[in-house]
Amino acid sequence: MIKFNHQFDPHTIRLLIFDLDGTLIDSRLDLVHSINAMLRHFSRPELPEEIVASYVGDGAPMLVRRALGDPKDEHFLKRGLDYFLAYYREHKLDHTVVYDGIKPALAAIQNANGTRRLMAVLSNKPVHPSRAIIEALGLGEFFVSVYGGNSFATKKPDPLGAQTILHQTKMRPEETLMVGDSSNDVLTGRNAGLWTCGVTYGFAPHTLCEAPPDVVVDTPPELATLLG
Repeated sequence: MIKFNHQFDPHTIRLLIFDLDGTLIDSRLDLVHSINAMLRHFSRPELPEEIVASYVGDGAPMLVRRALGDPKDEHFLKRGLDYFLAYYREHKLDHTVVYDGIKPALAAIQNANGTRRLMAVLSNKPVHPSRAIIEALGLGEFFVSVYGGNSFATKKPDPLGAQTILHQTKMRPEETLMVGDSSNDVLTGRNAGLWTCGVTYGFAPHTLCEAPPDVVVDTPPELATLLG
């Protein structure tokens, strides 16, 4: 069910900025397996899937820090991060898939009402695996740019990434919608002065109550309905 702030007019949206994990793709198992491979490497007990998924969203360094129990030894933390990234680089597409309905939703949104909308991706996942996954899963044609957690000096919810996309596309904040599955994405949109849309089918829908978005959708087809 679509729930939205009645001040929001979908027809004014000309740019959409999407989160990646938990919004466009279901990458949960590959992230879980990569974290647990890292933990095994350091003789640490593996973590349940739900716990690892709850750690996703603030970038790879924070994901590894949380999985290792916030160690004080920064050298050890770097070794953990390096191992995780190397393992994930090789296994990032073992189980990762595009959510059902995303491709037709993106196509419908892109060309709704005879006006071609622009779309971009802003993830806290490192940029190289983000771009590789998007290309491998056939989503590259939809996006004018793809940025990751190491593309800028700061990560979401800092607005720098979103502001960069606005500048590059020459779009205004009031005609831009940030779409994501967590409060991090909503706060990013707010910090950049954008409209915000939360999706409840992703990794962290429970966090949306912490920062309520302007619009909430439960499925990818509802995105197309909202913006079609």
